[in-house]
Amino acid sequence: MDLNTITEVVRRPSDRPGADWREGDAWLAGGTWLFSVEQPDLRRLVDLTTLRWDTLVPSDQGLEIGATCTIREFYTFRPPADWTAGPLFGTACEAFLSSFKVWNAATVGGNICMSLPAGPMITLTVALEARYELWAPDGTTRTVDALDFVTGNHENVLAPGEILRRIEIPVHALRKRAVHRRFTLTRLGRSTVFLVGTRTPGHDDLLLTVTAGTTRPVRMVFDTMPDPPTLQQSIDVIPSDVWFDDPNGTPGHRRHLTKHLAEEIRRELASGSPT
Repeated sequence: MDLNTITEVVRRPSDRPGADWREGDAWLAGGTWLFSVEQPDLRRLVDLTTLRWDTLVPSDQGLEIGATCTIREFYTFRPPADWTAGPLFGTACEAFLSSFKVWNAATVGGNICMSLPAGPMITLTVALEARYELWAPDGTTRTVDALDFVTGNHENVLAPGEILRRIEIPVHALRKRAVHRRFTLTRLGRSTVFLVGTRTPGHDDLLLTVTAGTTRPVRMVFDTMPDPPTLQQSIDVIPSDVWFDDPNGTPGHRRHLTKHLAEEIRRELASGSPT
């Protein structure tokens, strides 16, 4: 990075961090991506590290995750025993293509706002039906479904100066049974596909989340457990331009893996035991 492009690092009140947002600004949280590539258009960094937002707040309503919560903090969190989807937290953290040093700095919110297909915090929060609270520079707020936040490869719904403040995961999703499948070219490599299926206790439903193989998350909702042909057909109708293409896999390869792994998830949740 050409450090000469950055002329100032500023700190702002925790309730209005974007109060005087201007062109050439960027949010600074963990900085693990910000400092890894050239940023010729940036002139000022708005430091979020001193805002002291609560990182993890469990309650009867679910889990609130502050956007500046680090991956290390999230990984060491131990959810209540009745949150049967809790093991997904560690699974998602372990899907990071990074070292423990990066875990100590990288944030949950930063991974979501990068909006890359293989962002594991995106996979986790979409699968667990989360909602994101966004703050605008003028002090107004809005809430969006995690599914609707990422719109493409490195693209999302954030307006200039808008920031992700917190992630809210509802308790009903945390109490679901969750099964995941993930494929990488190497053991510690970037996800080629990352799928999560959840099922409500006492019900025969299925919520299937497809990520990494697609440029944006795809969610499939079934009120009753689908049979294999129905599930396969649901994957077939994903538009061709949504499948991601990079050195980790072609769209055709990713579609094939998704169909195979989705059926494994369906069988496991339908049977109630690992396949």
